[in-house]
Amino acid sequence: MSSQSSHTRAPGPLSLPRLKSALARVGLSVGPVAIALVITGGLLVAMGVNPLEYYGFILQKGLMTPSGLQATLTRMGPLLLIAASLMVAFRAGLWNLGGDGQFLLGAVIASAVAAPLNDMGAPSWLTLLAAMAAGTITGGLWAILPAILKAWQHINEIITTMMMSFLGISLANVLVKLVFADPATTVPETRTLPYEQRLPSLFGTHISSGLPIGLFAVIAVHWMMTRTAFGLRLRTVGANPRAALHAGLPVGALTIAVFALSAALAGLAGAVEVIGIEGNVRADWNPAYSLLVVPLVFLARFNGFAAIAFVFIFSVLSIGSESAARRMGVPNHFTLVTVAVLLIVLGLTEMVEQRRRDRAGVQ
Repeated sequence: MSSQSSHTRAPGPLSLPRLKSALARVGLSVGPVAIALVITGGLLVAMGVNPLEYYGFILQKGLMTPSGLQATLTRMGPLLLIAASLMVAFRAGLWNLGGDGQFLLGAVIASAVAAPLNDMGAPSWLTLLAAMAAGTITGGLWAILPAILKAWQHINEIITTMMMSFLGISLANVLVKLVFADPATTVPETRTLPYEQRLPSLFGTHISSGLPIGLFAVIAVHWMMTRTAFGLRLRTVGANPRAALHAGLPVGALTIAVFALSAALAGLAGAVEVIGIEGNVRADWNPAYSLLVVPLVFLARFNGFAAIAFVFIFSVLSIGSESAARRMGVPNHFTLVTVAVLLIVLGLTEMVEQRRRDRAGVQ
């Protein structure tokens, strides 16, 4: 009887460290958000704005009204695809910071494919699939050069992907202004896909079906990286390339696969943004979603389900702040200030946590 009682009590001490570890991970993710909101609240006070009123208005417009909630959920679609894109690269130990260029080129090419197909009377499903495929392929191809330079020349991918991003943004603008410009408009933009021909809305609402596409992508990437042999190979290459080589893994091919998959998802995000929300691409348009999502993915610790939660929070903040800016006289881009503060706090938090690990003797 005594042995049985000791057996049943055994899980208690074992579960306590797990609980502490889980709470620590939650604190490292939620803590920087709370600190960033407090700091930006101080900035609002300095601007003569009541931060509680400002944040309350954001929640009201981004979450509490039917139109605001639908706009928030629609905004999540492309952001989730970008989160999936970043998760692939970061979990594999690589930095794809060229997502904005991949996103814009995917959007432009998707728009250039969708409008003519629609004019030719192609079925709506074929038009949408062709546009998404075009955006996906374009994004993937734009990352091949940084992938090759990383795989066989060991050139820092942070530099090459950012350079390719600048080139991609410039090329996208050139294509909009010179190659794919709609001749019927005076402002440079691609031809507009009619609203009724875009990605269908969900359940009679105004929520774009880009949302389930993004959710599926994030969950699929999370499953691939944590539950499949391919994901294990990618994580092994990222953790220790030399050990991966000694284990017989094709490091070069896997590196290119990571970049191609990551960039393809960013290109798909651009396509979904155009055929699900915007309808066309205007000259000099760049929402810079990729760099905005980077801190969200880090806060989520590369966990897909946590990434969904943080993207939702950011979408509420983004949609609500647009209304709050008009209502309370706050600059339109104050959300970017919040993201910048969040990045700084996140970096400081990581530094403190790393020092704590070093003191504890954890490598």
